[in-house]
Amino acid sequence: MRTVIFDLDGTLADTSGDLIAAANHCFSAMGAGALLDPVEDAATAVRGGRAMLTLGLTRLGQMDDAVVDRWYPELLRAYGAAIDVHTVLYPGAVAAVEALLNGGYRTGICTNKPEGLAETLLQKLGVRHLFGSMIGADTLAVRKPDPAPYHAAVTRAGGSVAQSCLIGDTVTDRKTAIAAGVPCVLVTFGPAGAAEMQALDPDALIGHFDELLPTVGRLLG
Repeated sequence: MRTVIFDLDGTLADTSGDLIAAANHCFSAMGAGALLDPVEDAATAVRGGRAMLTLGLTRLGQMDDAVVDRWYPELLRAYGAAIDVHTVLYPGAVAAVEALLNGGYRTGICTNKPEGLAETLLQKLGVRHLFGSMIGADTLAVRKPDPAPYHAAVTRAGGSVAQSCLIGDTVTDRKTAIAAGVPCVLVTFGPAGAAEMQALDPDALIGHFDELLPTVGRLLG
């Protein structure tokens, strides 16, 4: 069964605004104010909470792994409390997933967002039912770019890894696809932008979800 696995942040949905708000909550609680910009720092936001804390502390000249570890749980708490204030699905995302399902594909999600937060967000966005599997950062003992979460996303969706591909927006997704031995499609509308995605030499690039179905058809046959 042909299967398409999606990353979540920066691929299916623009989550950067709510992620950065959660990080700025932490910085404000530290007495430093809002250190991250929702637009300029969007690419860091989709790399996760620790990356955002690291960036802000570095700007303060106070980078310390112990401080990152101490504030990370509070960032997750703040994010979970306001997870869908600014977050939106990218244009055409729902229609593209529905087109895949109507075409006989299985679909799933493999994200480095904690599983509980990912499940909550998908439910709030009203799209959880479109995906046969959802593997988060803490679902297994390892996370992307280890191939095990990707394999689990495919098999739990009822598919075959040999007839699957990964849709993503970061070097982590590219490395995951290489490790899993599957084609990778990178989106150019995410925070990182087209040039960075092209430099990763994926099997295909798409600039809008309208391009997804024919692109997957070429890759999986």
